[in-house]
Amino acid sequence: MLNFFFKKLAYGLAVLLGVVVVVFVLFQGFGDPARLVMGQRADQATQENIRRDLNLDKPKWKQFLLYLNDISPVSIHSPEEISNKQLKGIFVSMGSHNKLGFKWPYLRRSYQTRREVGTVIMEALPGTLMLATAAMLLATVLGISLGVMAALHKGSWIDTGSIFGSILGISAPSFFMAIAIAYLFGFLWSDYTGLHMTGSWFDLDTRTGRPYLTLSNLLLPAITLGIRPLAIIAQLTRASLLDVLQQDYIRTATAKGLSRRVVIWKHALRNALNPVITAITGWFAELLAGAFFVEYIFGWKGIGKLTVDALEKLDFPVVMGSVLVSACFFVLVNLLADLLYGVVDPRARKA
Repeated sequence: MLNFFFKKLAYGLAVLLGVVVVVFVLFQGFGDPARLVMGQRADQATQENIRRDLNLDKPKWKQFLLYLNDISPVSIHSPEEISNKQLKGIFVSMGSHNKLGFKWPYLRRSYQTRREVGTVIMEALPGTLMLATAAMLLATVLGISLGVMAALHKGSWIDTGSIFGSILGISAPSFFMAIAIAYLFGFLWSDYTGLHMTGSWFDLDTRTGRPYLTLSNLLLPAITLGIRPLAIIAQLTRASLLDVLQQDYIRTATAKGLSRRVVIWKHALRNALNPVITAITGWFAELLAGAFFVEYIFGWKGIGKLTVDALEKLDFPVVMGSVLVSACFFVLVNLLADLLYGVVDPRARKA
């Protein structure tokens, strides 16, 4: 099991390294960072100082190594760098001027606000986690329920309606569904639903000025984001359960006199959920990393909206940091899923 864990961990680190390389190369040449920091009116001397401060006067390969050193949790820094960048972690003297650090990754600073990118992302992260969790919970509960009902009533109007709804949910683009749901339920029928087109998970009390939780704003974006995984989970549950119900051990359990409820919920559904678990973990990672359009349309304060706003302002350190954090979540969720399969099914450890 330990070898299986380290093997999957090595794959995950290789993926993250590939993402770092792609992100660094992709955002090279998109404008002059010195001008993006100071604006068009900055004089030549000021621009040169900024370029030197951002290590832009060094060769590309050295810029990449310095960037990798900043975002790595294990890195080497001088005392001046630790102080100027306000690095957080444990630093051990190496006997020379530099120190070996075990630290939080340093994602540089925003061009627009000059705030540390890691701090900006951590402020937006709870909104994305809350939205993705709510959407996945909704999709899982309703998807499995619809799939079971469709399988148990094969050929009926319930089965036909489930299949039609699943196809519609899979085919509809997220950005179209977001616009349609926001307009209908958050604007046109707002007086009846009590919901709004935009809003975050907290509002400010006008009397005290303190934030308070407003989960009603979570409903529309969570439904929008959960439509496609709900449709896929329902289809997978239906197909897998129909296949399991044809197995010999199900007929044996029925012949022993076990009730239909026990046969379905204890024996059939338990074995039918293996592909569904795969879909759930994969979709949860994708929702964490890809809620950009939904967050932007509903004005939900998360990493997706933060990234789109940063792109509009050409704030590339924020965009690069958001992509790296999303990639980390994707790798972490898939690593946990692989470990879960390894515990449940020993055959997965040989893959």
